Amino acid sequence: MRWDNLSAPPDEGSPDGAAPAAPPLPLALPGAVARTFDTPGFAGMTFYEVQAKSIINRVPGASRVPFEWTINPYRGCSHACRYCYARNTHTYLDLDAGADFDRKVIVKVNAGELVRRELAAPRWRGAHVAMGTNVDCYQRAEGRYHLMPPIIEALRDFANPFSILTKGTLLLRDLPLLRQAAEVTRVGLSYSVGFADEALWRAVEPGTPSPRRRLDAVRQLADAGFEVGVLMAPILPGLSDDEESIDATVAAIAGSGATGVTPLPLHLRPGAREWYAHWLARDFPHLVPRYRQLYRSGAYAPQAYQREVTARVRMAARRHGLHRSEADDNRRVTEPPPTRAEQLTLL
Repeated sequence: MRWDNLSAPPDEGSPDGAAPAAPPLPLALPGAVARTFDTPGFAGMTFYEVQAKSIINRVPGASRVPFEWTINPYRGCSHACRYCYARNTHTYLDLDAGADFDRKVIVKVNAGELVRRELAAPRWRGAHVAMGTNVDCYQRAEGRYHLMPPIIEALRDFANPFSILTKGTLLLRDLPLLRQAAEVTRVGLSYSVGFADEALWRAVEPGTPSPRRRLDAVRQLADAGFEVGVLMAPILPGLSDDEESIDATVAAIAGSGATGVTPLPLHLRPGAREWYAHWLARDFPHLVPRYRQLYRSGAYAPQAYQREVTARVRMAARRHGLHRSEADDNRRVTEPPPTRAEQLTLL
């Protein structure tokens, strides 16, 4: 999407706690309202408030994801994950895929009303809608902008099936709404937890809740009656792909009450590839040759490597009772999707 579906909202004054907005606007958003906030959690960040023209977006046909429609109320993400595959979308705004992606977040302030309007359109047929598939809809900004409650309310009122993938514990704020929605439609909830090691978490996912806090959220959701899957992603070559790390992570996932685990080895698309490579060369230079070898042919590691990692996760899942039983209780390990070759460079 090239952002032609966005426009600026009217300036109705600053929200509580807003500091004067001085940063220059991106060329692609000439009329957006830029805001900064005088709170430690938003230090160094700028939010560009826009009025979206559409919000339920069709996934490109070439995509390999198992859903056709998405809602993304934000662009850019304060989670600042070094590997985030959505980084390159920021270049469509004349912003960079590195620090700008982490610190300059586009907020579609009319998301809730737009979802309701599009669900009511005669052409809409009630297809499943996935959220959190580009950037996290429960990133830090959601605590201020509260875009998700009206989105969930609209999906609930139209009994429209949906799913949410997140690293954000703020999802628990909306548990009452999620329960209401689950009474009238299918609601899928998943957390992303690639590794349990907290030192690695601080280095590679510095803006996210810790893996322990995410798994605590899985437990609370499970206790509330939801079947919550965990996407074990990304599994990082040389950093979290050894048997000890995988076993510790799967053990923690199983202990959280998750119903299944889906392993996904790291893939590095343009934008994310360069940002991750810069970090790797600085913090783990000894791993650079291995990454050059693994990703010499494109964004995805060789299928042999992916099968090896998936087998390690499967064996760990069996050890910890997180596997498909004969009764098919949905406690399972799911195979990662197949890869396609893309010729790229790393470092």
